[in-house]
Amino acid sequence: MKKTAASKKSAAADRASTTEEAPATEKAPAAKKSAAAKKAATAKKAPAKKASAKKAARLKRQAPAKKPAVVPKKATAAVKGVAPAKTVAPKPPRGESRTALVRRARRINRELAEVYPYAHPELDFENPFQLVVATVLSAQTTDLRVNQTTPALFAKYPTPEDLAAAVPEEVEEILRPTGFFRAKTKSVIGLSKALTEDFGGEVPGRLEDLVKLPGVGRKTAFVVLGNAFGRPGITVDTHFQRLVRRWRWTEETDPDKIEAAVGALFPKSDWTDLSHHVIWHGRRICHARKPACGACPVSPLCPAYGEGETDPEKAKKLLKYEKGGFPGQRLKPPQAYLDAGGKPAPPLGAG
Repeated sequence: MKKTAASKKSAAADRASTTEEAPATEKAPAAKKSAAAKKAATAKKAPAKKASAKKAARLKRQAPAKKPAVVPKKATAAVKGVAPAKTVAPKPPRGESRTALVRRARRINRELAEVYPYAHPELDFENPFQLVVATVLSAQTTDLRVNQTTPALFAKYPTPEDLAAAVPEEVEEILRPTGFFRAKTKSVIGLSKALTEDFGGEVPGRLEDLVKLPGVGRKTAFVVLGNAFGRPGITVDTHFQRLVRRWRWTEETDPDKIEAAVGALFPKSDWTDLSHHVIWHGRRICHARKPACGACPVSPLCPAYGEGETDPEKAKKLLKYEKGGFPGQRLKPPQAYLDAGGKPAPPLGAG
């Protein structure tokens, strides 16, 4: 009986043990199944990630190919074969050596000499005194207006002594048409007194003496030296400054530095005529606001070609004061100018 009870107890314990172990046995296949599912899911994601990586690499390789297709607006003017807009400042010739610059500058001067063989100072004068006075009066006005005004001035005051003793109010009345007449009256009377007191009533022929006169700077001095005394000089007026910068002969803006830079490109003997050629071209063709590029004889040598009107027919309408029937600035121009077809300027009040 005892044995039977013990056997029953043992069998019950075995059943209990079996019952407790059953859930653990059931969880193991579930865990295996979950691991297998995760592995399968990972296996499925792997090709997707691989494909995504390949696509990204392909897009990355293609991106640079699209970049050059986008051209910035500012770069358009530099693209080869595309004409720059008129508002874009022209650039100097690339890689132009000093020798090439000298050759180009001298060729421009030769071309202009053929176009303006009669180029001359456009102020009427009969002696150095008249020229220095007329040049001082030409500031802030045209040579034409000065030429229309000086006949009355020199008729009343023919010598430095006469003008030095003049009544300022009377001189002002004569010079009124030239503008800034009070300041100009003070200058011409002052320089006349200086000529009378310091130089015996004679205009000096040296630069260092001329620039000491009231109202006389280097530009005026070189006009007088070159045209009244035959001594070479470069006249750096507004036309000269504009053109030599357009032609890229120099980038300087100070008149004295422009004079030095341009003077170094030419022999000294060319300086006076060079000044006439450049100034004549600036007044007649290469204007400040509307240069007549299409009618310019030196356009193939000009880095600024295209700043103005390039159509030949339209450009011709922009020409001013050319020998083809238009009057010059002088009432009494040189015979060479008249022989070439030029006409004298009208006197004051006639046009």
